[in-house]
Amino acid sequence: MNVALRERIKCSDCPIRHRAICARCDDDELARLETIKSYKTFEPGETIGWRGDDLVHFSSLVSGIASLTRTLEDGRTQMVGLLLPSDFVGRPGRSQVEFDVTAVSKVTVCRFERAPFEKLVAEVPHVSQRMLEMALDELQAAREWMVLLGRKTAREKIATFIEMVVRRSTDPQKPSVDYALPLTREEIADFLGLTLETISRQLTKLKKDGVIAFTDRRHFRVLDLAALHAASGDDADGGIIA
Repeated sequence: MNVALRERIKCSDCPIRHRAICARCDDDELARLETIKSYKTFEPGETIGWRGDDLVHFSSLVSGIASLTRTLEDGRTQMVGLLLPSDFVGRPGRSQVEFDVTAVSKVTVCRFERAPFEKLVAEVPHVSQRMLEMALDELQAAREWMVLLGRKTAREKIATFIEMVVRRSTDPQKPSVDYALPLTREEIADFLGLTLETISRQLTKLKKDGVIAFTDRRHFRVLDLAALHAASGDDADGGIIA
């Protein structure tokens, strides 16, 4: 069951404040957001939104991980993306949910009712600008994902995935040393289009090569960030290493 948070977090104190939809807002704009927001918590496995449902709320993930999946008519499903803290669900001007959105871990979202939020986007340049930036980032991520699935080796896929986790889990104001894999190894295999055995083998190789170290099955440290990036197959400009 969805659980509404009783404690309201001020926008200025929000843990995703530096990269969320409100990242560029001034104090007056944050005060306006405060008047239209609410919180909702979803347990692991709980559906946040079904594809085709009416889009009633827009949401920013405050904590936790959610998956985006598309189900075909014959029941086959494909995970097409992950939502991490600060990611935004929904787009102004859209009337329906575009993908099945499911909580992978316990997820808390900061949500805004559709009508007042669309009004705010039209009236507050900082919010509309940030919406555009996030949409362009999402487009770039989709293009990179096409390269990953179509061209990268198993090692490059794993390294790219880990690098994504590190990049998205790090608060510039509070650098982290320890990171958590947001998915089980079985889920990572499904996400990357690999087998479970391949996932385990490649993680072991990265560990033996001194690139990462695991503190337990789900938590790790990056020992050599440059080597991790090199293993991803991307050059310094974001392209593929020949």
